[in-house]
Amino acid sequence: MLSIALVAVCAVLLDHLLGEPRRFHPLAGFGWLAKRTEEMLYGAADAAPAMHYLCGVVALSVLLIPLVLIAMWLQQISILGTLFSIVLLYFAIAPRSLREHAERVAQAFSAGDIPAARQAVSMMVSRDTSQLDEEGVACATVESVLENGNDAIFAALFWLVVAGAPGVVLYRLSNTLDAMWGYRNQRYNYFGWAAARLDDVLNFVPARLTALSYALIGHTRSALHCWQQQAATWDSPNAGPVMAAGAGALCVRLGGAAIYHGELEQRPSLGCGMAAGAADITRAVRLVQHTLYLWLIMIASGALLVTGWQQHA
Repeated sequence: MLSIALVAVCAVLLDHLLGEPRRFHPLAGFGWLAKRTEEMLYGAADAAPAMHYLCGVVALSVLLIPLVLIAMWLQQISILGTLFSIVLLYFAIAPRSLREHAERVAQAFSAGDIPAARQAVSMMVSRDTSQLDEEGVACATVESVLENGNDAIFAALFWLVVAGAPGVVLYRLSNTLDAMWGYRNQRYNYFGWAAARLDDVLNFVPARLTALSYALIGHTRSALHCWQQQAATWDSPNAGPVMAAGAGALCVRLGGAAIYHGELEQRPSLGCGMAAGAADITRAVRLVQHTLYLWLIMIASGALLVTGWQQHA
């Protein structure tokens, strides 16, 4: 268990010092491999839904099972296994990148450059940002920071604790496939079903732990109230608790209208108080950073407790 704490702390330190690799990131290579696999296995566009379901399951299995097994094998190799786990987790999390993307938006606001703020937030979200006003940009940025706090940091840490390096590989790669295939459109509604459902399952517990952590770090009462009352209104079963609790913890209002792929979506309101503004971007980043410190403290404390029990058993 102490090795898990060592892996978590060292990986976070590596991310703090080096940031996300700008070139030759393993996830970029995996994305290329996923595209080639999709091309080979997708089949005819007019094939029966059952065939696309099956092809999606096969594609998911072909991509994930070998890499998870390799991670299981490498993790067992003494010191090399620990080093492998540190580097793996470093590639799987991105707290510094998340902070830097948000800070670019905040800096554009400080300079009074709304077009630059729109451009900066477009690197964080999938919605159309070209017509967003200051409130819309701030809202999109805060939403992205809160949701990616779970997706890009805390869920990977959770699976490290639960299942070690193989858990990190399974989570990070399934999350990547969900981002590529998990769309409810004509092409991916059936083919991407398995990837989307696996990501939902793997994120179920981490998302709720992230929501609870946001509540403990921020305004606890409003966070818990918003989580209880608003999370179920959100389309995503895991993003709902995270964003509702995060908005409540910050006492800001998120959600509302947004344009995705040319279509206007009226999303439920999350949180409480005034709509998110430019100053709330920095507050959201701070909430995620303090939550990360909490998680590292809890992981290290848990490791020490387990080690102590084992020594006295």
